[in-house]
Amino acid sequence: MACFFRRTIAAKLGRTLQQSEDAFIPALSAVPVFKKQQTADFKLSISTLRIRGILPSSGDIQLQTEGLASRLQQDSVVENISAGRGVINFKVDRKLLVQKMLEPFGKDEDEKFALNSELFNTLKRGTTLVEYSSPNIAKKFHAGHLRSTIIGNFIANLKQCLGNDVIRMNYLGDWGMQFGLLGAGFSKFGCQEKLKQNPLQHLFEVYVQVNKEAEHNEDMMQAARDFFRQLEQHESEALSLWQQFREITVDEYQHVYKRFGVHFDIYSGESFHHHQAQEVVQQLHSQGLLKTSEKGTGVVDLSSTGDMSSVCTVLRSDGTTLYITRDLAAAIDRQDKYHFDEMIYVTDKSQANHFHQLFHILLSMGHSWADRCEHVPFGLVLGMNTRRGEVVFLEDVLDEAQARMLHNMNQSKTTKEVDNPEDTAEKVGISALIVQDFRGALQSDYKFDWDRMLQAQGDTGVLLQYTHARLRSLIQRNEGVEAVIFDPSLLLEQTSITILQHLLRYDEVLYQSAQDLQPKHLVNFLLKLCHLIAAAHRELPVKGSSQDVAQARLRLFSGACSVLANGMRILGITPVDKM
Repeated sequence: MACFFRRTIAAKLGRTLQQSEDAFIPALSAVPVFKKQQTADFKLSISTLRIRGILPSSGDIQLQTEGLASRLQQDSVVENISAGRGVINFKVDRKLLVQKMLEPFGKDEDEKFALNSELFNTLKRGTTLVEYSSPNIAKKFHAGHLRSTIIGNFIANLKQCLGNDVIRMNYLGDWGMQFGLLGAGFSKFGCQEKLKQNPLQHLFEVYVQVNKEAEHNEDMMQAARDFFRQLEQHESEALSLWQQFREITVDEYQHVYKRFGVHFDIYSGESFHHHQAQEVVQQLHSQGLLKTSEKGTGVVDLSSTGDMSSVCTVLRSDGTTLYITRDLAAAIDRQDKYHFDEMIYVTDKSQANHFHQLFHILLSMGHSWADRCEHVPFGLVLGMNTRRGEVVFLEDVLDEAQARMLHNMNQSKTTKEVDNPEDTAEKVGISALIVQDFRGALQSDYKFDWDRMLQAQGDTGVLLQYTHARLRSLIQRNEGVEAVIFDPSLLLEQTSITILQHLLRYDEVLYQSAQDLQPKHLVNFLLKLCHLIAAAHRELPVKGSSQDVAQARLRLFSGACSVLANGMRILGITPVDKM
């Protein structure tokens, strides 16, 4: 695998420069491949060695590059060493490249491919808590919640595959004045029968009706305030109705999340922390951090000079707490309960200031672990509508993706007969949705486009699924042909070598993704792999080849299929075997 070659080259450099071989690992990287163009396998960045003090930082960098390259000798692993512009290129022995890269796939180590790389030794391990999705009960599940769901799921999957203990948390908007409105509105507009039939839809309808009523009816607003006061005072009738709303909603969401291939370990919410929020206020007061503003609100001074030029409100003038106060309580409670090593919040970029204030206040309170909390922000999705209009629930998006993909499959001449076309269409539709979202930087806004997203041609989630299904079909048709032992010398064509060179980058791509939590690196790696596999299907046929050649080529296709499937699962995509 890549780490074998990287380590061998690093050892060679260590002996030449009399340094620890570990010092060279960060400066070595696999060379990106280009179709029809032969490239070296690894490159050494001389500027990285200068920055790290391994080489002198002064002097002509090109002379340094050529001088070091001339001191390095070829051996049985590295067959060619050459100086480029500020880099040294290494080409490894072709037969050894084939053997080492495809070795794990004959030992039932498919899922562990590249995961034992030394690159991951520097990553933080331990317990990672990821808070994502977090819709509001009875309100619209808007595109932002959808993005939070799939991005958070990717981050949790990535952390888990790299060896972290991951806690997946859904922090529901299940408290606040909206429940006063919902409780008061349900007594007038609600229906228990409709609530059982379609809980999310009915609660949303009631919420819309009561909001309209409250706009011109002060009695309704008063009824809402009364209901929420009863809720805060834990009066049994109000609490029972609230619990019913929450339980029904969580059950419904679990069903929809299951369709999406998403699961949570914990369904938490603001309601869990409204009492603890008052304790946080007391702590802020006792630590001298709570000030009273001219409006009578409780604030924390965030200014560096202490002149109240930048404050965060944590208490209303009537003594009730705010969202950030409950977030402070939630963060402290999670550290006490789960002892996390890092906590990641996945929300849209409009909340960046909220999290800046949250982490600032936690640090001011003496919670040094707040330095290990991170906000992963994302941009807006523009124009996400279904045929029925604006997206209200996640289920609407799933139904639309399934229906459109099913239509496309029925129209396509290449579609295979599958046992459950609706299930296949849903999985392919979801993968298309995820890939469209993950192609660019998360903080960028993007325009949602159903037609482009579901194209069979082009860089889409449909291409990932089609490539995987085609590989699985090839492997199944040739069951019994693939052997544990194969001859590496039968895979020396440039088409084979290019795929293996691309796989050399897999651990680097996962490492880069773990560093910045951006899925675009993995998406683009997998799309490129699909294009290389398409070329291999044309140029390296299994059918009609001798048994030895067929066995070798099947090992190549099987290895590529495993990496593609593993990468798709990290993204949150369930691979299909037929389409």
